[in-house]
Amino acid sequence: MAELEVEIVAADHFVWSGAAKMVKARTSDGEIGILPGHSPLLAILAAGELAIEPVSGERLAVVVDGGFFSVDDNRVVIVADNAQLGEAATAGIR
Repeated sequence: MAELEVEIVAADHFVWSGAAKMVKARTSDGEIGILPGHSPLLAILAAGELAIEPVSGERLAVVVDGGFFSVDDNRVVIVADNAQLGEAATAGIR
């Protein structure tokens, strides 16, 4: 089964990276869900919550203050102005 390679960084710190089945985010054009095989995309990230469904483990929530969202060849890169893992989430492997 294909999976996404996800990396989330804030302007001044690493937030999370790992394999995921799905990433959901709010962009300036509305909410978007990314699954493996998604077409390439570059979007402006709106303030709000990212939802990440890792390949193993529980769903993660990351609160972001804006930035950008890039998808290419099953790789998702999120560069946020500021980002923080939700209380129940734990950091992934860098």
